[in-house]
Amino acid sequence: MPPLDPPDTHYLSAALGWLGLGRPDEARGELALIRADWQEHPDVLEVRWLICADERQWEEGLQVARLLVEKAPQRATGWLHQAYALRRVPEGNIKRAWEALLPVCDKFPKEPIIPYNLSCYACQMQLLDEARAWLQRALKLGGKDNLKPMALADPDLEPLWQEISAM
Repeated sequence: MPPLDPPDTHYLSAALGWLGLGRPDEARGELALIRADWQEHPDVLEVRWLICADERQWEEGLQVARLLVEKAPQRATGWLHQAYALRRVPEGNIKRAWEALLPVCDKFPKEPIIPYNLSCYACQMQLLDEARAWLQRALKLGGKDNLKPMALADPDLEPLWQEISAM
């Protein structure tokens, strides 16, 4: 899909700015100004998902993530957002998130956040050996300096914190 053009790019930037200021309502208002035929553009859907996540509107966020996967299956973020929302919707859980993300891991071999999230899910399902393996893969891809501090602050990985500290 071609990139957005002004003024839609300005509305998208403004939406991100409002979101950064903690004003998801204003961000939604800016997205509403984008032309109707561009409302399903992947860049717009990415920001719409961020707004849903900020507002903890997981059912809407899941719909947006699924649309992002449909419109831009080559973007890892759509798959990550979908799994994240599947964990948090009322009928969701860790296993659903795991099952949604696991099949696409090989599709994005250079994306460290997919194995990182799989490590989190495995850890929460008490599959600690799998969690360790996924975390090692994430660290190899994303760099220990980048991901180790994140892992040590992530409550999903708390059962492995002592091991992670020693890495």
